[in-house]
Amino acid sequence: MTASVIFSTYNSEAWLEKTIIGFSVQTFTDFEIIIADDGSKEATRELIDRLRKEISIPIIHVWQEDNGFQKSQILNKAILASTSDYLIFTDGDCIPREDFVQVHIDYREEGYFLSGGYYKLPMDISIAITKEDIIAQNCFNLQWLKSQGLKASGKNIKFLTSGLSAKILNFITPTNASWNGHNSSGWKKDLVEVNGFNQEMQYGGQDRELGERLFNKGLKSKQIRYSAICVHLDHKRGYVNKETWKKNYAIRANTRNNKVVKTPIGIDSNLASD
Repeated sequence: MTASVIFSTYNSEAWLEKTIIGFSVQTFTDFEIIIADDGSKEATRELIDRLRKEISIPIIHVWQEDNGFQKSQILNKAILASTSDYLIFTDGDCIPREDFVQVHIDYREEGYFLSGGYYKLPMDISIAITKEDIIAQNCFNLQWLKSQGLKASGKNIKFLTSGLSAKILNFITPTNASWNGHNSSGWKKDLVEVNGFNQEMQYGGQDRELGERLFNKGLKSKQIRYSAICVHLDHKRGYVNKETWKKNYAIRANTRNNKVVKTPIGIDSNLASD
C-alpha cells in the first residue's frame, strides 16, 4: 500500500459509516483504512464487517477495551498495525472529499508533515447527508449545502477553491501549519522516531503536541488547508474537562520549553505490552 488512512471512533456508527463511504470513493485507491477503535461496542464491529464486503478498500479494525478517553493509545496501536510508509490521519466523523488522499500523496515530501483543516457542519446537515450525497459529492457542493440551510460565511470559500487558487490560499493563510488530528499526514518512520502520541494526554491538544515534537526533531510542515478538504460532522463532546486541558497544556509547555522529541509513554509502551 502507498498509504494508510488512520482515524479513531467510539460508538458512533452513523458518522463512522459516512466517513468510510467517503474513503470508498477516493480518486486515489492504493491505501488501506485503519480504524482506531477506543472501546466501541459490538455494533461498531458489525458495521465494519458489513462495510468490508461492500467496498474495495481494505479495512483493518484495531480495538481496545473502553477505559475512558484513550485516543492517543489507540492511535499508537493503529500506527503499529499500518503496513505502509506514509500515514494519513483524520477522524471517524470527517467525510473526505474524493481527492483527499490524492492531495496528501501529491504534497508529501521527506522532512515534512502536512497540515490540513476541516469545515464543521451543523447537526441538521450532518444528519441529512446520505450515502448517495457522499457518492455524488453533494456534501462538498456549496449550492447543495445552501439548499440544506448552510449559512453564508467566509469559510465557505473552501468549497470554491481548487488548483492554483487553493495553493495561493494555502500560502497566504495566517493559520499555523500544525499537526491537526482531523487532517494531517507524515512518514511512518518520523512518527515512530518520536514515539507516536503521548499516552499521558487525553482530550485537548494531543495532536498539536505530536506536531511540536516533530518540529523539535527538525521536520517542517506544509499547509494544505485549502487543498485537502473534509467536512466535520457535528457531535457532543462529553469527554471535555478543565483538569485534562490543564494537564495537557503543562505537557505541551514542557515539550516546547525542553525541546522534547521522544515522548516517554508512546508507541514503545504498546510494544512492551504485546
